[in-house]
Amino acid sequence: MVFITIIVVSLLVCIAHWAYSRRRNQRFNGKLPPGSMGLPFIGETIQFFTPYTKRDIPPFFKKRMDRYGSLFRTNIVGYEIVVSTDPEVNKFIFEQEGKSFISWYMDSFGNICGKDNFLFLYGDIHKYIRNLTLSILGVQGLKEKFLSEMEDLTSKQLELWSGQQSVELKEALSTMIFNLTTKKLFGSGEKNIAKLKQCYTAFIDGLISFPLNIPGTAYWKCIQGRKEAMKLISKMVDERRRNPNRQQKDFLDVIVEELSKNGKIITEKMALDVLFVLPFAFFESTSSAMVLAVEYLLENPKALEELTKEHESIISNRKSNESGITWQEFRSMTFTLKVINETARLANVVPGIFRKALKDVKLKEYTIPKGWMVMICPTTVHLNPVKYNDPCTFDPWRWKPEELHTGSKNFMVFGGGLRLCAGADFVKLQMAVFLHHLVTKYRWNVIKGQVVKKPGLVFPNGFHVQILKKNF
Repeated sequence: MVFITIIVVSLLVCIAHWAYSRRRNQRFNGKLPPGSMGLPFIGETIQFFTPYTKRDIPPFFKKRMDRYGSLFRTNIVGYEIVVSTDPEVNKFIFEQEGKSFISWYMDSFGNICGKDNFLFLYGDIHKYIRNLTLSILGVQGLKEKFLSEMEDLTSKQLELWSGQQSVELKEALSTMIFNLTTKKLFGSGEKNIAKLKQCYTAFIDGLISFPLNIPGTAYWKCIQGRKEAMKLISKMVDERRRNPNRQQKDFLDVIVEELSKNGKIITEKMALDVLFVLPFAFFESTSSAMVLAVEYLLENPKALEELTKEHESIISNRKSNESGITWQEFRSMTFTLKVINETARLANVVPGIFRKALKDVKLKEYTIPKGWMVMICPTTVHLNPVKYNDPCTFDPWRWKPEELHTGSKNFMVFGGGLRLCAGADFVKLQMAVFLHHLVTKYRWNVIKGQVVKKPGLVFPNGFHVQILKKNF
């Protein structure tokens, strides 16, 4: 009886929420974009989260673009959302950061990643934290603190993997990048890194799932993973406060110094949320892109041959065979950067970029009501046949030299406007270092592995490869 009562009350709440939204929309004077709000409360959530495997525009978006055009409205997990697949509209939205729109994500995402990390912050505080992050992840930090160790670790891991019959590459790369970034961010020992990795594994399994916070569900496990990770990170912050004297400064030192300042700008909660989201932002997206680069290069032998020639040329021009990659060599890897851009374009690791309207905003002949969310869909832009000929084909030669280091309305892998990803150079450097050692010393075969999007990128059964040393 109690269970039935709970169901009835929940249903009444859902209907009341839906009815309120309908009444609010009826009072709205502007013209909304076309579309469907779906079922009461759940809207079109089920359709949005339906998995697909094709390397194409997600069926959810494609179907609605064909029916409604480049702007349409929908309802996902109770949120009224306008979806933009129009590059010009996307550019306008990015340019209106802090004026007509602010960065915003669903409550479910905020519960997972923390509502005080830089994805939710805006204005001066976002700029301040971004600059703190760039103190270690900017060009100078990468040159001095990451490049040498990144190359050493990558080389050792490839050597290790080449002695195995099969390597689950996604997990192997994730672990490698996680170990490197957490060490550089937290300066933590192997024990803490291992514990953190376990927490993030539980976190990732439910990140792209239906937000049902009931024990046993993927979303609930995700929340539990976050709680455990936050406990460990908070403990590391406290330990660093007690032992502040260190010879080599890491990002945790930077954060602790900020928290100890008189008139501090960031709060403890902001600091913890930033420390939590940074490792995930690096190891998950970067490892996914690296796996797909391995797959795409096998699909295009000419691209693999061109890439190999570029890296063999770099080695032959060194004064010593023992020399490692220099920053100048990295910046000279023109074709490599084309491969990275093309991989990122096709991978579309980020399924949507969200903004919230601060006021009624006119877009074309439509008006976005104050408080509504806008979802910019990078996939529809990156697979637009008007901009990219044969858009689902891996073709690194399509990139012009002037396009390799910048974002644009047609290439938003690293965001756009004031929110270009602070870790963009890290991703490119890690991929370049990995490809350098892979193509010059090894060959590989894909044993099994399927890419699924729901709507984010996942590898449900892993991605298994065999890596073999080249016979010189």
